[in-house]
Amino acid sequence: MPFEEKRTWILGITAAVSYAIYVVVVLIRARDSALTEVAYIAPLLWAIGVSIAVSIVAAIAVALLSREGDRKDQRDREIDRMGSEAGNAFVVLGAIGALALALCDGDRFWIANVIYLGFTLSAIVGCAAKVIAYRRGYQPW
Repeated sequence: MPFEEKRTWILGITAAVSYAIYVVVVLIRARDSALTEVAYIAPLLWAIGVSIAVSIVAAIAVALLSREGDRKDQRDREIDRMGSEAGNAFVVLGAIGALALALCDGDRFWIANVIYLGFTLSAIVGCAAKVIAYRRGYQPW
């Protein structure tokens, strides 16, 4: 498995797991109150921070244990570009959703969570597109 594919798996899994843990924490805190009244900021920041830290540490560990090192060829760059483009749509959708909520005087809880969901879906979809390209082959027509 190429080094870049390993990094892609790390990013995708880390994004999905950190978001799932965040949602569980928020839902547990909301058992006795409305979602918009939950203290969500600290868990949100922790989820993002830990996700970034784990991704960095895991990528460094994989690089140290990997024989091929951090070498990117043209195929890796093309797959990375294609996966990023696939994921970017969800960043845009999250931003549009957050803007719509802000214009309608939506609660900050929902605005923040729509943005976080957009970033998470962007990472997951982008990583999934990259893994599929690595596994099935990539033809940049």
